[in-house]
Amino acid sequence: MTEIRHDWTKEEILEVYNKPLMELLYEASTMHRKYHDPNTVQVSTLISIKTGGCSEDCGYCPQAARYHTNVEGNDLMTVNQVKAQALRAKEGGSSRVCMGAAWRNVKDGPEFDQVLEMVRTINKLDMEVCCTLGMVTENQAKRLAEAGLYAYNHNIDTSEDYYDDVISTRAFKDRVDTIENVRKTNVTVCSGGIIGMGESLEDRAGMLETLTRFSPHPESVPINALVAVEGTPLEEQPPVNIFEMVRMVATARIVLPDSQVRLSAGRTQMSREGQAMCFFAGANSIFAGDKLLTTPNPDINEDMKMFEDLGLNTQKPFFKHEQRESVEAENSQYQSLGEKPKWTRPDHKIERNEQKKQEAKEIRA
Repeated sequence: MTEIRHDWTKEEILEVYNKPLMELLYEASTMHRKYHDPNTVQVSTLISIKTGGCSEDCGYCPQAARYHTNVEGNDLMTVNQVKAQALRAKEGGSSRVCMGAAWRNVKDGPEFDQVLEMVRTINKLDMEVCCTLGMVTENQAKRLAEAGLYAYNHNIDTSEDYYDDVISTRAFKDRVDTIENVRKTNVTVCSGGIIGMGESLEDRAGMLETLTRFSPHPESVPINALVAVEGTPLEEQPPVNIFEMVRMVATARIVLPDSQVRLSAGRTQMSREGQAMCFFAGANSIFAGDKLLTTPNPDINEDMKMFEDLGLNTQKPFFKHEQRESVEAENSQYQSLGEKPKWTRPDHKIERNEQKKQEAKEIRA
């Protein structure tokens, strides 16, 4: 049985992934029971606090301004609007609220100050609060930590080798640098990726290999199945087979034993039986609510009924890490530096992304 390692190779991870399914499930379930309560699942709610209009060209994302999708953009929500949604999430059984903004990176100024106030507000509701806001500098990460942030999400999306086939407007290194900036604070890291984007099994292993290199491992690891959205470059990708998802969850559990592996996007395409297999394989976190930013997700009542049928309990907030005390803005040690960091803008083009960009221009003309 393997303990926590940071030296996994892609070849070793592939060997785990390709084991006979029953053997893989047994090993993953055994590892899960060693590090976690197998009957407890952490429930998060994702709130899109600023939707659409993103300048990036991520091939999977309907929020990219350059593609023509049915996403309706909205400006940054108010603190009270976010608080109201957080309270509903808490009543529904969520222990964490994750706020997502369709930004390339955080920019110092009034909008970031407003997000910091959202963090303080949700933290005072005795809920774990997570943000996914794009790239952040070390000082911005420290300001979020001071406000009471519990976790920061920044997915690496896929392997470093396949990354340039999906995204051309920011580099894989920028994602790693952001995670390292968060690690300079007491904020936990949430980082995972997406399968079903046309990547190879070697790429899936490569993504997990990168995650195992972080020390410590990310505390949360979302495993997303691509939700192919019309108008995006990946709209023609077929749904991920449930056994591929089970294998990915099980492999993540074995190589990232202490992390919470989250069943994220794509659950609407899974049967309850398929999700139960994922829980048995080591998934112990989900996103609840009818939407994940802009893509569909099972209703919270459906999830609670499934939990009841499976005998699963919801994890209490701050079970894994203690709650941070929020420092009010007027007492903050870390102030805005007015930073304008030079995050990478690679110079390569992705043909399918460029094609969808051109189609969108013609539709809007």
